[in-house]
Amino acid sequence: MSITKKRGKRKFKREGRFWVYIVECVDKTFYTGYTPDVEKRVELHNKGKGAKYTRDRRPVKLVWSKEYKYFKVAFLEEKRIKGLTRKQKEKLVNGKG
Repeated sequence: MSITKKRGKRKFKREGRFWVYIVECVDKTFYTGYTPDVEKRVELHNKGKGAKYTRDRRPVKLVWSKEYKYFKVAFLEEKRIKGLTRKQKEKLVNGKG
């Protein structure tokens, strides 16, 4: 994520391109996240430098992603997806949700 410093505080870029994504882990579980660069983020997950959840569940593969213009919208969509059941996430991944 693009970060600018303003008076000693970190400020995240709030507009641009943000992706909400779902990866499927080697144990067939799903992990949902958001990022400004989905390809780089999946690469980080597979190097063990992504989320703690995915470190012991590698390799992961990208199974769904959607682009958003605003950080807040992407962040809220990530939270919504994380609250879905496994079956609801499967429908989303399969284009039926």
